[in-house]
Amino acid sequence: MLIHEGRVKAAFDAGVFVLKLCGDVRLTLCATLDRQAQQLAKTPGLETLIIDLRDATNVDSTALGFLAKVAMAVQGRLAERPTIVADNPDVQRMLEVMGFARYFTMVESPITETCELCDLPEIPTDVAETRRRILEAHRILMRMNEHNREEFQPLVEMLEAQEEGSPHQ
Repeated sequence: MLIHEGRVKAAFDAGVFVLKLCGDVRLTLCATLDRQAQQLAKTPGLETLIIDLRDATNVDSTALGFLAKVAMAVQGRLAERPTIVADNPDVQRMLEVMGFARYFTMVESPITETCELCDLPEIPTDVAETRRRILEAHRILMRMNEHNREEFQPLVEMLEAQEEGSPHQ
């Protein structure tokens, strides 16, 4: 099986922001997703947010945590909930179990295809920053539902213990 390196693409046109995840999206892209969440919270004229997962072959839990952060960043600013486009039944099931239907409208195909998307550069981070982002992403997922709380509590506790023992505290 061929695994494609993960990429994040984006476009903003006429109030519609499209974030498209492609390939194997893992924690190495969490800084890029985090920056998008922060920028979306401040984007003037934002009316609609669409996250397209149709070309994603895998989305790890850290990346899912930052997708949830993106939705939370625009909560209350948009007339409609953000939309996730996912046509893979495995991805749809994962999003359902993780509680994403509470924050997103889930569809299998977009109403219209978007304009040209630009690749977002991967933002390099060091180990400590990556660990901080993994912890943040999983804390966000734990707030979404009880299943996530039970699933990720051991990981969060382990990362918190590492953070407390880190010389960068």
